[in-house]
Amino acid sequence: MKNWPLFEIFIRSKNGLDHRHVGSLHATDAKMAIENARDVYTRRMEGVSIWVVESKLITASDPGEAEALFEPAEDKIYRHPTFYDLPDELKHM
Repeated sequence: MKNWPLFEIFIRSKNGLDHRHVGSLHATDAKMAIENARDVYTRRMEGVSIWVVESKLITASDPGEAEALFEPAEDKIYRHPTFYDLPDELKHM
C-alpha cells in the first residue's frame, strides 16, 4: 500500500445533481478505487455514481492569487444573473 496512488473520491447522491468530494483513498488502480469507494463511502446506499481521480492529476489554483483570478468577474453583472425571475416549473437552476 506504500506505493499505491492516492485517489480523490466524488459521490453523487440519489437526490443530488452534482458529485461531491467525500474523501481520499489509496488503490492500485481506478477500478479498485471505485470498488473501495463504494464500500467505504456508500455503505448506506446513498450514492448513484462514483468518480475517482488520481490526486496527482488534479491542478488547483493558488489561494494567494485568488484576488487576481476572481476579481475581474466582480464588474460583470451578467455573469451573476440573480435578478431574473424564474418560473416555478424550472427545477435545479
